[in-house]
Amino acid sequence: MWTLLPELCDLVDRQTPYFHFILSNDHSIFQETGQRSLKRGDPSLLYRGPGGSELPKEVLDELTQFTSKKKTGIIDVYWLYDDGGLTLLLPYIISTRRNWSSCKLRVFALANRKTELEFEQRNMASLLAKFRIDYSDLQLLPDVTKKPNQEMTDFFKGLIKEFTLKDDISDASTAGISHISKAELLAVQDKTNRHLNLREYLLQHSSKSDLVVMTLPMPRKGVVSAPLYMAWLEALSRDLPPFLFVRGNQTSVLTFYS
Repeated sequence: MWTLLPELCDLVDRQTPYFHFILSNDHSIFQETGQRSLKRGDPSLLYRGPGGSELPKEVLDELTQFTSKKKTGIIDVYWLYDDGGLTLLLPYIISTRRNWSSCKLRVFALANRKTELEFEQRNMASLLAKFRIDYSDLQLLPDVTKKPNQEMTDFFKGLIKEFTLKDDISDASTAGISHISKAELLAVQDKTNRHLNLREYLLQHSSKSDLVVMTLPMPRKGVVSAPLYMAWLEALSRDLPPFLFVRGNQTSVLTFYS
């Protein structure tokens, strides 16, 4: 016998007005109209719009992307700095879980010298083998400090436009608000170039991936303002798949196999 839990529904309606849940006495989900056969765990029955209306398939896919098993998929790891290996370990653990076990793990790292790209790639492959990390592809990213193209430059200027001071002069209207000075932009221009070039690589390689994991850039205290730092993170992650920034504390979390 199906029963409605009014207290729970009332609580859910008050806390999350955009979704409507109906539960039975055996914790299954049922449909009010009864026009379709019941399927335990069917997201179209679990998640509802205002007034109990059905949600579009695209919305349901977004809501359940981390709870449903993926038949195929790609997890991209951008291991940019030596943080003890946490950036590499977490996505590897995710790839071993049931819902993500069919996903491929791709690793991207920075190249120190473009002329020794092949040599550095062999060294990185050897290191991953010693860490016993199973991956499907390994790529090294060269020239991340070069001047970005004009499109990326204009994109970043648009991000920081509202926070940039004119002639580095603040007035009463900007008092107490963190801003970006021209001197600050010049001081960290190389890092800004690095992040914009990384964005270009991300759009090229990872725009269709299911999850992107990247080493979190760390700002220098007193050198990088909050708006500029957040603009860096926004530049790296905007218009991309689900994005996870990770930063270890330099303590090794990977077991070295020799």
